[in-house]
Amino acid sequence: MKLLVVEDEKSTASYLRQGLTEHGFVVDVAADGADGAHLALTGNYDLVVLDLMLPGRSGWEIIRELRAHKDTPVLILSARDKLADRVTGLERGADDYLVKPFAFSELLARVRALLRRGKSVQPERLQVADLHIDIVRRRTERAGKAIDLTPKEFALLHLLMRHEGEALSRTLIAEQVWDMNFDSDTNVVDVAIRRLRTKVDDPFSRKLVHTIRGVGYVCEART
Repeated sequence: MKLLVVEDEKSTASYLRQGLTEHGFVVDVAADGADGAHLALTGNYDLVVLDLMLPGRSGWEIIRELRAHKDTPVLILSARDKLADRVTGLERGADDYLVKPFAFSELLARVRALLRRGKSVQPERLQVADLHIDIVRRRTERAGKAIDLTPKEFALLHLLMRHEGEALSRTLIAEQVWDMNFDSDTNVVDVAIRRLRTKVDDPFSRKLVHTIRGVGYVCEART
């Protein structure tokens, strides 16, 4: 799942990026309204966490423009705590409104709730052959044996399993698992796949992560 955080306060933006990343999300951050609007309109995000008081363009403007083109869920995160602000935010197209200061656990719960309301509800568990992942608890096991994955490895495996049997290009994988600053000239995807294989494939006779020459990678149980 890929999220966009539009927040001009550096400490809050850093806190959100770290916390959400630790829970398996891919997070892009925009520090002003202009960049936030551009990314929200041109990027492929599952949810936008949006401040209202931003330099350049306000959160109100971003919501208005976003709603004219997309139905991406929006969670307003703002210090504006008046009832009128909350009502206005929801009436203008936001899906939820959380007032600062906030508890991260509540923000995380609201993010997950909004994602569950989306067009396609994501399952809490995925399975390919004897490989299982628990998306909510961030647990991975194969043949009943627990496997310890880093947050990036888990996000990579989640992406591959969510698209079981579908060949994913390196560019698509990089876009979904790494942030917008990913350098396409590096071999970070190949390195990450190699590390993932050492944990989920190498100890087992049946391989599930396969290379599609000239394309990318696929996760599937081949006979």
